[in-house]
Amino acid sequence: MESVFAPEDQASSPAASATPVDAADRLVLTLFRAEGARLVSLARFFTDDRAAAEDLVQEAFIRLARSAHRISDQDRAAAYLRSIVINLARDHNRRGLVSFRHRPPAVADEPSAEDQATRRESQREVVEALRALPRRQRDCLALRYYLELPIDQIAATLDISANSVKTHLKRGLRSMAASLDSTREEQ
Repeated sequence: MESVFAPEDQASSPAASATPVDAADRLVLTLFRAEGARLVSLARFFTDDRAAAEDLVQEAFIRLARSAHRISDQDRAAAYLRSIVINLARDHNRRGLVSFRHRPPAVADEPSAEDQATRRESQREVVEALRALPRRQRDCLALRYYLELPIDQIAATLDISANSVKTHLKRGLRSMAASLDSTREEQ
C-alpha cells in the first residue's frame, strides 16, 4: 500500500512541527464532521450495541490524531480512518464481545406485527449469510451496500485493488444468493 504518511524526517523537524500540528488538527476535525456519524453506523453494523460502536469510532479518531501530523495525502485520510474502524470492529468481534447485527432502516408507517416478524426473519437470514462469507467478501459488501462507497474508496479502505473489490463483491453476492436460496427452500 502506498503510505498516507509523510516521511519521519519531515514531520519531526522543529520548523515543520508548528504548522503541521494545526493542519493535522484541522484534518481530524474535518474528518470527524464529515465521517463521524457514518463511521458509527459502519461500526454498528459490525457490533451489537451503539455504545461499543461509538467507542470504536472514538478510538479510531484517537489513533488518527496521533499520526495525523505524518499524513501526506489528505485525500486518502478518510479511507485510512475507515480501515481503522473496520480493523477495530474486527478485533472487537474476535475477542467474542459482540456479534454482527443489521440495523433495519427507519420506516415512516408502522408496519403490522406480522410484517415486522417477517422482516426481522429476512434480515436475520441476510445477516447470517453475510456472516458466513469470507472476511474480505464480507468487508467489501458492508462497505459497498451499507456505507454505499464506490469501488475505488473500498479499495483504498481495504488496501486492495479495485479489481479485487469487484471480484469479492461478485463472489460474495453469489454466495449470499445461494445461501439465501437454500435457506428458503428448506422452509
